[in-house]
Amino acid sequence: MQTRRKFIWGGLLLATGLTILVSCAKQAETGPGKVRWDRMVCERCLMALSDHNYSAQIRGGIAGKPTKLHFFDDLGCAVIWLDQQSWKADPRTEIWVNDYQTGAWIDARQAHYVTGKITPMDFGLGATAQSPDGTLSYSQAVQQIYNARDRKATQRAQSKQTLQNKATQ
Repeated sequence: MQTRRKFIWGGLLLATGLTILVSCAKQAETGPGKVRWDRMVCERCLMALSDHNYSAQIRGGIAGKPTKLHFFDDLGCAVIWLDQQSWKADPRTEIWVNDYQTGAWIDARQAHYVTGKITPMDFGLGATAQSPDGTLSYSQAVQQIYNARDRKATQRAQSKQTLQNKATQ
């Protein structure tokens, strides 16, 4: 019985040690990372990452330091967030998006974008590795994201003004 307890405790200690070693292992320095769906939140809007077809990841960081992964529920959140980072133009910066048809991770700068999709933050862009007619390039998709953001801001301001006008009547 005593030997069996030692064996069990030894196994538990070994398992704990291996878990610690694995968790301390060096993170990959390139490529997309694993998403824990419904358990991680968007870096910009704090919404849960739950849509396997429209999320994004950015790998980057300050020069001279290891890169870090940042997760987003929508390409629009990723683009707007990245634009606010001092290291946005660093050549190590990578942007990954889900292919809206397969869920596979693809390079956002090489992807083609289909408009009119229902996405988590309503930016409406679906990325694909294919290049069917009528798709947008990455730079065109970025412009569309900023146009949508500005349109939403205008609509919010108008709604707020309408509510204020009703309140003063």
